[in-house]
Amino acid sequence: MRLLVSVVDATEAALAVAGGVDVVDVKNPAEGSLGAPVPAVVEQVRDALPAGLPLSVAIGDLPALPGTAALAAFGAARAGADYVKVGLWGASTVDEAVAVLRAARAAVDGAAAVVAVTYADAERVPSRPLPPRELVTAARAAGVHGCLLDTSVKDGRGLLHWLEPGALSVIVADAHDAGLEVALAAELRAEDLPTVRATGADIAGVCSAACRDGRRTAPLDPARIAGLMR
Repeated sequence: MRLLVSVVDATEAALAVAGGVDVVDVKNPAEGSLGAPVPAVVEQVRDALPAGLPLSVAIGDLPALPGTAALAAFGAARAGADYVKVGLWGASTVDEAVAVLRAARAAVDGAAAVVAVTYADAERVPSRPLPPRELVTAARAAGVHGCLLDTSVKDGRGLLHWLEPGALSVIVADAHDAGLEVALAAELRAEDLPTVRATGADIAGVCSAACRDGRRTAPLDPARIAGLMR
């Protein structure tokens, strides 16, 4: 299992690199769980990473509008993303999700890997995003690279509050059977990582756990990242 750490700019990216992270993810939390950064920030983060270190970019909690997803994915790939994370915020059905994901995949045209994202707490989101149990079905049908489970609301109730380890293991196994890579995130703490690893997930994503005192508003702490890596 690899460790992904989310950052908001090049300064935080440098701290993540110092901690030995496997994947750097850039997003804009001010615009939501998968808030999209502006292209200039993506380019600056890309320039702050050593060659070969993957960059993941969130392109937003998106409506069920394939054209919007396509343009956002295209921009992220052109700015240097290796992974483009598509938040299926407004896609309530598999068909809607597939349309959005296929548009993003076509737009990047192999320049980046598209990752389908839905929310472990989808049941409390007014837009009724795609339920977690249908994420693999949509990602497989769309022909994208992988899946990510996150949460929409950051209130301390993370992934393991909403989905039990057994349910997560089933989702991961189904994704692997479909040839998909799987990332699990959503306010994971250091003590959660063994449980996440036991599900078979390929990537664990953290944010606040990598910050000083475990507070998302505090600076990233390379020592904490190194501890998470261990």
